Amino acid sequence: MKNLKFNIFLWICSLFFMSACQEEDQTFGEVVIPTNLNIEFELQGQDAANPFGDGSGFVNFKAVADNAITYQFNFGDNSSTVTTTSGETKHRFSLTGVNTYSVTVSASGNGGLKTSQAISVEVFSAFDDQEAKDFLSGGANSSKIWYLAASRPAHLGVGPTLPLDIQINGGATQYYFPAFFGTTPFEKCNDAISDCLCDDELTFSQDANSQLTYQLNNNGQTFFNAAHQQGVLGQQAGEDACFDFSTAGVSTVSISPTTEDWTLISDWSQVPDFNGNPPRGTILNFSNAAFMGYYVGSSTYEIMFIDNDYLYVRTVDALDPNLAWYHKFSTTNPNGVTANCNSATGNTASGTNDVLVWEEDFNYTGAPCDDNWSYDFGDGCAINLCGWGNNESQYYTDRPENVIVEDGVLKITAIREDFAGSNFTSARIKSMNKFEFTYGRVEVRAKLAEGAGTWPAIWMLGDTSNAPSWPAIGEIDIVEHVGNNQNTIFSSLHYPGNSGGNANTNSTVVPDVSNEFKIYELSWTPTEISFKADGVTFHTVPNNSSLPFDHEFYFILNIAMGGNFGGSIDPGFTQSTMEIDYIRVYQ
Repeated sequence: MKNLKFNIFLWICSLFFMSACQEEDQTFGEVVIPTNLNIEFELQGQDAANPFGDGSGFVNFKAVADNAITYQFNFGDNSSTVTTTSGETKHRFSLTGVNTYSVTVSASGNGGLKTSQAISVEVFSAFDDQEAKDFLSGGANSSKIWYLAASRPAHLGVGPTLPLDIQINGGATQYYFPAFFGTTPFEKCNDAISDCLCDDELTFSQDANSQLTYQLNNNGQTFFNAAHQQGVLGQQAGEDACFDFSTAGVSTVSISPTTEDWTLISDWSQVPDFNGNPPRGTILNFSNAAFMGYYVGSSTYEIMFIDNDYLYVRTVDALDPNLAWYHKFSTTNPNGVTANCNSATGNTASGTNDVLVWEEDFNYTGAPCDDNWSYDFGDGCAINLCGWGNNESQYYTDRPENVIVEDGVLKITAIREDFAGSNFTSARIKSMNKFEFTYGRVEVRAKLAEGAGTWPAIWMLGDTSNAPSWPAIGEIDIVEHVGNNQNTIFSSLHYPGNSGGNANTNSTVVPDVSNEFKIYELSWTPTEISFKADGVTFHTVPNNSSLPFDHEFYFILNIAMGGNFGGSIDPGFTQSTMEIDYIRVYQ
């Protein structure tokens, strides 16, 4: 036994500690420092008329040294360093105008010894994004105030700066959104530790010469990342917290192109907040160490998405280059607006179907509550279901124009507009993995969209624990309406043998379904499934163990356009909205 232990020790030593287990006279080769380091560069498009390049900002570098194995380039513009074995690389300098950069090259030889040399490079970048400037400021000689988009999920979040499959073996490519953490709606406004973030007013102004300026009014306090408190404030709370901190002064804002390679992501249609498009590719560079709301030591922010009322940015933590912080802003002041995210209140199996176990009453303002709802995005093509399996014409987004909670109701709006290759936009939200249940009575109070081609639906899908796909998982359509058959309500069950155009369905006529709120009910037991509209039962189906209606289901709320059931779309259609006052589940 002693010999066995000793042999195992020698084997481990040979695998993991070879340098410590080698004989003392073992050599690693001659250690040589590189010499005669020479650096050359060429500005793209440089000629007599363009002495600093063609405005692209691209520069080709070539370094040569005797006895060099690798070359490391530091470009002096706060970008990542680049290491090559050839000594050749191409870099884009993006700060607008003619700027001088100190570029340092280090040549490494055997044993890690280095020789370094710095050169000055003067280069011209003409990149501009006038549309983004106009969105930010409201146009020439105008100013616009932005606030925390507190109603949106992940109005503050954090993720990796590199794909997780690079950082963590076996992970997914997730360096373009807050994969580590994202706030729920109004989370920072309802927390006394961070509520100063909701007081921030970010003002962008643009003069007649298209020059942007910026000023942050933090109303006296700034929300600081914990890691940055000691170095800036000389004190530390031990966690992210609000501190008295002056943000007086105006910052000049320059525009530059992104340095990220967003082409690593081939399909953006399923990515939240991007509406099927890749990030904009525009960077905001602030002078005077200015920052946007949450303090992480950075003055450089990439615009991920922007329109007239919504701004989504990303910045890299100044102390930890592995962390990217995400921030969302809107032109709506969040103060005085609160969220009331309702979730399950219990799960009883009384069998009487009269005990309220879950309620969503939409008594808040902003995006649908993240505790209850998530989104489907795109036209379905990303999941090999173009047209969402029914030849539909809409593109689903999470934009406030398509889905918002206000005035005590959820509003889902279908709009005719050219968007990401589709002619219509809409929204589809679901309670999948948020709230799911088996058996009970569902009550929904809703006002349905109208117009030829509209197809609003309040429905449910079964989870995949008992079956891999539709229709084996089961589908319960609590209420569907098509604008081509105004005021006719459909309730249906889909399952193997009775799905698609052969669903187990029935209909009834209910007056004014698009102008008045009506109550739609589902009663679901192990032996029977029935539907009511405006208090009248109009469809009943026996249930049994051979049907896929004995496991958990989740809600889906959406408006489709056209398709196999929605039919022809009115050429004059512009937009229409489905409003839902509440959803209640009793057991």
